[in-house]
Amino acid sequence: MKKKSELESQISSTLIQFEKEYMGRGPVDIKTYLFDDIVFIRLKGVLTKAETQLASGGSKDNRDLIKRVRIELLEKGRPLLEAIIENILNRKVVSLHTDISTRTGERLIIFTLNEPLNDLV
Repeated sequence: MKKKSELESQISSTLIQFEKEYMGRGPVDIKTYLFDDIVFIRLKGVLTKAETQLASGGSKDNRDLIKRVRIELLEKGRPLLEAIIENILNRKVVSLHTDISTRTGERLIIFTLNEPLNDLV
C-alpha cells in the first residue's frame, strides 16, 4: 500500500502531464493534499503570457473571460481528471470544484470522493 506522500506525489505528477497535454503547458509548481474524502490540488503559474497580459489590463471583463475559458476547458477535461483521481485512489469522484486567480496565476482544484481515504493514508 502506498503512503500518503506517494499518492499525493503521483496525483501531482499525473496532473502536470494532464496540464501539459490537455491545456498546452504545465504549472510552475503543484502540490496535492489528501484529507479524509477530499483531494486538494494547488497549481501555481498556470496562466500563459497572453493571459497574464490580458489580465493585467485592469478590465474585469478580461479577467472574467480568462476565468470562464479556463473553467470551460477544465469542464471539458473533467472525465479525464476524474479518471486520474479514481485510478490512483480507488475512490469515485463525487464532485469537482475549481477556481483560478488571474492576479496570481494560481489555480485550485478540489475533488470530493465517495468515501474517506482513511485506509489509504
